[in-house]
Amino acid sequence: MNPQTSEYLVISRGQWDRACSPGEIQGAIDQFYLWLDRLVDEGKMKRGQRLAVGGKTVARNKVVTDGPYGESKEVIGGYWFIVAGSLDEAAEIAQGNPCLNCGLFYEVRPIDPERATAFTRTNETPT
Repeated sequence: MNPQTSEYLVISRGQWDRACSPGEIQGAIDQFYLWLDRLVDEGKMKRGQRLAVGGKTVARNKVVTDGPYGESKEVIGGYWFIVAGSLDEAAEIAQGNPCLNCGLFYEVRPIDPERATAFTRTNETPT
């Protein structure tokens, strides 16, 4: 990774738009993989994974429940990484995702290279 760039986690969220046909959705998915391959080749993205349906949620007191979403109605479908010089640049790259046209949206988050601490650093909230 270039010293002037950082990694940003991109979380794919939402559900396919019901107004889109299966063919339109498949077309967006096919275009997504072409878009992703190009950006990986350019060094602007790193591959992630599509998430399978199902899962478990582990909470306080070691309570385990079915389902990865808790109370959320928004499905998290997968993740990948963008390599960019700023959060704004990473968001601009994410705007090129063809699946945006079919109802999905993306959360772009900076990856903090520091270890977690209970003590705050300047201008940050505790992690």
